[in-house]
Amino acid sequence: MPFTPFHFGPNACIALPANKYIDIIAFIFASVIIDIEPLLVITFNLNYPLHGLAHSFLGATLIGLLWGLIVFRYRNVSAHFMEKMKFPYVTNLGKAILSGILGGWFHVLLDAPIYADIRPFYPVSRNPFYGLLDDPKMYLFCAICFIPAFALYVIIKIKNSAHNKPVQRT
Repeated sequence: MPFTPFHFGPNACIALPANKYIDIIAFIFASVIIDIEPLLVITFNLNYPLHGLAHSFLGATLIGLLWGLIVFRYRNVSAHFMEKMKFPYVTNLGKAILSGILGGWFHVLLDAPIYADIRPFYPVSRNPFYGLLDDPKMYLFCAICFIPAFALYVIIKIKNSAHNKPVQRT
């Protein structure tokens, strides 16, 4: 997707309600970090496909695994960030790695329907997802996802603040 922030809406719609099972930081940022590949291709005019190995399930698995390890290694930083956002954050190594991999795969699934050059099942060159949704519909879907994502975030914050209210003694 040319505008990686579009991935945040759909990612949040999955990660927020599954917070107990998904490491939000690993999931969302693994999905976003995959677009470093086309950024590098464009920036340095590389003789490499715009959507290369990183935009395959194999590449996304490797990136997600690495990102999950990084997130777990720096889980205290993630916990501090999530605490500032007033959002619960508990992770473990398996959760961080699985979330990173799933986030990477989700990125491939969002991009594969609109880009013919993506090879999701690399080394197989066929993209069976291409054309299932056209660009405007995918962008609209991703943009609309910000609405339920924001609503989910607010609901979770309200629930958490209700559970964390100081007890008033009479």
